[in-house]
Amino acid sequence: MVLMFIYNKKFDKQYEYQGQDLGVVCGKDRTVFKLWAPLAESVELCLYNYDGDAEQETGLAKSGTASLREMAKSPLLMKKGERGVWQLELSGYLHGTYYDYRVRTKDAVVQSADPYARACGCNGRRSMVVDLRQTDPEGFLLEKAPERKAETIIYELHVKDFSYDPDSGIPDEFRGKYKAFTLPGKTGEAGSGATCMAYLKQLGVTHVHLLPVFDFGWLDEAGDDRQFNWGYDPVNFNVPEGSFATDAADGAVRIRECKEMIQALHRAGIRVVMDVVYNHMYEKDSWFERIVPGYYYRRWENGELSDGSACGNDMAAGRAMVDNYIVDSVLYWAREYHIDGFRFDLMGLLTTDLMNRIRRELDAEYGPGEKLLYGEPWRAAVSPMEEGTRAALKANAAYLQDSVAFFSDDTRDVIKGDVFIAREPGFVNGGRGLEKRLLHAVTGWRDNWAGFRPNSCSQIINYISAHDNYTLWDKLLITMEADADAMGEEDYLEPKPEVLAANKLAALICFTCQGNLFFQAGEEFGRTKFGDDNSYRSAPEINMLRWKQAERFKELVEYYKGLISLRQKLPGLCDKSRDAWMRIQDQAVHRAGVVSFRVDNRIRTQQVRAAADSVAGKEAPGCRQRIWEEGHEGPWDELLICYNASEESFFLELSGSSKASGASGKSDDSKAPDVSVDQGKAYPCERLASEWEILADDTCADCRKPVAGKTEVKGYGGMILGRRKNSSN
Repeated sequence: MVLMFIYNKKFDKQYEYQGQDLGVVCGKDRTVFKLWAPLAESVELCLYNYDGDAEQETGLAKSGTASLREMAKSPLLMKKGERGVWQLELSGYLHGTYYDYRVRTKDAVVQSADPYARACGCNGRRSMVVDLRQTDPEGFLLEKAPERKAETIIYELHVKDFSYDPDSGIPDEFRGKYKAFTLPGKTGEAGSGATCMAYLKQLGVTHVHLLPVFDFGWLDEAGDDRQFNWGYDPVNFNVPEGSFATDAADGAVRIRECKEMIQALHRAGIRVVMDVVYNHMYEKDSWFERIVPGYYYRRWENGELSDGSACGNDMAAGRAMVDNYIVDSVLYWAREYHIDGFRFDLMGLLTTDLMNRIRRELDAEYGPGEKLLYGEPWRAAVSPMEEGTRAALKANAAYLQDSVAFFSDDTRDVIKGDVFIAREPGFVNGGRGLEKRLLHAVTGWRDNWAGFRPNSCSQIINYISAHDNYTLWDKLLITMEADADAMGEEDYLEPKPEVLAANKLAALICFTCQGNLFFQAGEEFGRTKFGDDNSYRSAPEINMLRWKQAERFKELVEYYKGLISLRQKLPGLCDKSRDAWMRIQDQAVHRAGVVSFRVDNRIRTQQVRAAADSVAGKEAPGCRQRIWEEGHEGPWDELLICYNASEESFFLELSGSSKASGASGKSDDSKAPDVSVDQGKAYPCERLASEWEILADDTCADCRKPVAGKTEVKGYGGMILGRRKNSSN
């Protein structure tokens, strides 16, 4: 095909369609088809009694009327209306009928599925008419998301990983499927036999972040169950993926089972975040490109497709109908599937205006901040932005609303080391000179005056591992084990004490940084991919959660459970206001690998005010803060937190005039690195030592251990202490 179309803004002014009815609206007595194709000379609707791959009639199509069978014999000419929208209305109830379009332009005639489709057949090659009310599980329309908690704690999970393990306790026919979420798995205690939903309910996370569950490419939905893909290969944005369904050919089944999964998570008290990939398509020859060639993709001046996604094409965010499509798609998933948040892949390829618009639309419909919004503030390569737009990159954080968040690669790398340099360590696994940066991470980088500084810590997603790159456990092994290159499978599965200690310290640091919290499923039981740092198409056995490891790493599971529970009780760390960072005081670097700081943990007036609309340049919304109105505040006015990544113990003296001292009991400034953050500073405790208690140390989290005088922070460990309210009265 010879590309004749060259985009300009006049085209948007002439053809932008703002209606909400593109695609198909299926009624009991009539069905309306609408397609935006302003460059087309003619459009024909083609109806089928079967899905494009199966080449046989499904149960729904077999029940069709004689008139439907007659209509399916030849294409039906559509009528062109205003702003390039083609329309055709047919009488009858067409639920379950498959369709596509034949589009004629000056240069070609193409067959295409509907980019606005809400259902499709196997592998998404044909769209399907769907009456969405026929896909609702019992009670789905009335169900509501669980109440928000004081803190957002996100658990990143792939549908197939969750239950593919034969030890999951899920029947074979549902392993790796949406249906697995509707079953408990093995019951028992988390870390002592529980799996899948039985385990997840006990862990305490507030949100499950699902890797892509929209219809994606590469694998064959009718093929072997051993196929695996993370899912970052979009084909049909508004349709659930078929390989996770029990029947990929019947377009209604995947919708119903996806809704059942979401309903099950909500009933378990867990909200659901959807990973969305609006920055590129699986193939250059997508439905968008077939129907409006040249409009939806970015191109360089020479006509070549840009490749800021490293996937061969970039969606042209900043153009009216591209932005409208993305906004409408997000709202569709929120309305129809009750999705509670969205994670944007390569958000740096989108624009700040688009992300703020999505934020406003969601806030207007559901309340300020009620739906999470976050993404990757980077891109794989430079991409030509539309004139007058800004890329939603970390460098442009100031132009994003406070409640548009992004992953903090700075926090990730300072804790465990650079994700792209396998043997480069971070603070917990042998890195040097990182103390100052680590203390910046604690404030959500709000006190980082010399570098990146977000609007507020509400923009920060703190994490130490995700599906990309090495798992945390693998990264720690590679940087801490001298013979890492010679490790076998059992070496990766063994809970080595020194690596376990580093994992605990990494988790404690992450959970005591201001901002939102996120971790990869299985991180809490030493998840390994056996050194595979890019498992996007690796075997499911590499990617799956090994549920026996939760038992083997019970100590680590209990530690994460404790940190999750404790974080909800610490308003000084949950605060998302713009001045929350000022709660972090008396940061001290005592020696190489040892830092401490104090947290003002009192309830503030701003944390009990009514939620306010969030607009660019103003404070983050107070939606998270209403929990404090209900009296769920913690009992500690003040926190003292210490990280010790050195080999020797470090002692904190808690009496009113004593210094925070080293292992010998004396102040140890000689080993301090050359940094300017309060080296060897005395910790100013103005209360009696008996008021303090240990809330977490190297052995347990969310504990209550009375402490008096001096307390030991062991090497490769950390500690959280709390001073009880009004205890001096």
